[in-house]
Amino acid sequence: MDVKKDGEELMYVDERFADVQILRYYVRGYDDLTDEQKLYTYYLADAMKWGRDIIYDQNCKYNLKIRTALEAIYTDGHTDRDSGEYKALELYLKQVWFANGIHHHYSMDKFVPGFSEGYFRRVAPAACRRMLPHLGADEIDAMIDEISPVIFDPQMMAKRVNKAPGCDLVATSACNYYDGVKQEEAERFYAEKKASWTKNAPSFGLNSRLVKDENGIHEEVWGRHGKYGKLIDKICINLEKARQYAENNRQRKVIDLLVKYYETGDLSVFDDYSIEWLKETEGKIDFINGFIEVYGDPLGLKGSWEGLLEMVDEEATKRCQKISDNAQWFEDHSPVDERFRKAEVKGVVAKAVQALALGGDEYPSTAIGINLPNADWIRAQHGSKSVTISNITEAYNVAARGNGMLEEFVCDELTVKMIRRYGDRCDELHTDLHECLGHGSGQLLPGTDPDALKAYGNTIEEARADLFALYYIADEKLVELGLLEDREAYKSNYYTYMMNGLMTQLVRIKPGCQIEEAHMRNRALIARWCMANGDAVRMVKRDGKTVVVVNDYEGLRQQIAQLLAEMQRIKSEGDYDAAKALVEEYGVKIDPQLHEEVLDRYHRLDIAPYKGFLNPDFIVGGDTRQEEPTLKTAKDIRLSYKTTFVEQMLEYSRRYNGN
Repeated sequence: MDVKKDGEELMYVDERFADVQILRYYVRGYDDLTDEQKLYTYYLADAMKWGRDIIYDQNCKYNLKIRTALEAIYTDGHTDRDSGEYKALELYLKQVWFANGIHHHYSMDKFVPGFSEGYFRRVAPAACRRMLPHLGADEIDAMIDEISPVIFDPQMMAKRVNKAPGCDLVATSACNYYDGVKQEEAERFYAEKKASWTKNAPSFGLNSRLVKDENGIHEEVWGRHGKYGKLIDKICINLEKARQYAENNRQRKVIDLLVKYYETGDLSVFDDYSIEWLKETEGKIDFINGFIEVYGDPLGLKGSWEGLLEMVDEEATKRCQKISDNAQWFEDHSPVDERFRKAEVKGVVAKAVQALALGGDEYPSTAIGINLPNADWIRAQHGSKSVTISNITEAYNVAARGNGMLEEFVCDELTVKMIRRYGDRCDELHTDLHECLGHGSGQLLPGTDPDALKAYGNTIEEARADLFALYYIADEKLVELGLLEDREAYKSNYYTYMMNGLMTQLVRIKPGCQIEEAHMRNRALIARWCMANGDAVRMVKRDGKTVVVVNDYEGLRQQIAQLLAEMQRIKSEGDYDAAKALVEEYGVKIDPQLHEEVLDRYHRLDIAPYKGFLNPDFIVGGDTRQEEPTLKTAKDIRLSYKTTFVEQMLEYSRRYNGN
């Protein structure tokens, strides 16, 4: 869908394939930056792009070889591009690009190729020899023999992250965080590391691969002089170039600590970096670069590499600051047990930003909000920094206009009108509350292991933050602060949240499968628990269609308060058994009849359930990439939005690789 702003036509949609729609996000005000700020963003963006191959390898150890072979066939001029097999390979390659590997980014299931193994083995050798002249024929043949069963055997590495109870989650997950190690061995290895720390323990395992070989169990640390060394060296080189143009001394110190961390692999240095990073609040430009979120590890320990480059959205930040300025009030009035509340909320920094570049696990699919650092002790002692990404949300909203979802799934026209009136505003506030305050709220009891909830930790944490947001979006305080126009607005958020958790998020799941992704489990858990433990929300049939009806919004808020109190207790006490029971009972299983109905109704709307994004290109001068800019040419740096998804993927593979 295209729209115009200030006379400029903005083309948000690039293309669509499989279950994915590729969008563009736009940055306003970039041309108003100083020359130094433009140079700062240019090199920070390049530092981020060099991490792309890291996430591919983390997701599965065969991903880079598979992508290389597929790209060789795809770009080979001798290939018959009109054949059905070639077109099926093209679709598969686009899926691999989007997911940073051969497993779906949400379901974690391995993609099923629509082309045959015979076709692949027939065309791959010649294409690879032409496109990869640095490899010998024997090396190419060996690579094709190695990766063919990974692509075509549905049982081999079938799941990137497996969280099914009763399994060895490490052995049955295809992610590349462990080698030769059983789940029990990995858990014991890190438990022994933690045992020697009484407080402020580093995030053990965050930046390493755990390996068992003839020398026993040991870590391969990811760093400038370790695994991924060539790529991390390029990241550091560009960070050091960016440092020259930083906006202030604290930004320079942040970069120094990040480079030191990459040099040493020392997780204590990462903690120092994280503390200094959250203190940097004065600059217009900020960034995330490193091994951060642990959703890609079935044990919730290993950090996927990600990057985000951002600039402050001044107007939208006013909304976030009103929330963060009142952080202590929200904490004090939380419905959780007083033992689990923070007596003093420290260092809550909240901003709305515009994305300038996405990288690693944040690209092409990205979050709409981020709250960091993740270490509980840093949050407690130093605070946290939260961002909501306004231009990503804007792109989502533009793409969703007129798609028919509300008319198809909402219970009646009055509710549709309510959602249209309040929905976008309330969704933004929900994200603000979730990220700015929810993740940073509450505290662990002394002696509680922050990883005590194990495989259920991510789901419980996301549910806790969502419940915090749901509870407070209905509070009179938001009207008092001028963030909502009236006390009725919150109902739109309650309705769409319940509808999503009970029904519409099921469009992202294949028939016969269960819910596995942590955020989806969280939403299902909350909505289903509320329906099972009261009469406020129900699913009913109207005109032959299942719809969600909220009978009592105030009663629903009381249920949300009750569940929030329990979620905080579970986290604060590290109650693994209670976490497991809640997630398994409410967050996993799917009613097959309801699922079939929802999929059928959604299919008729012809909507792609997943969205991803292209990065703008940093251009110096003309329409093609020039030599690296200097202060003399910085005024010519601009953002271009002409590149297509295929062009960007091939360009990144060519330019930002570890070869």
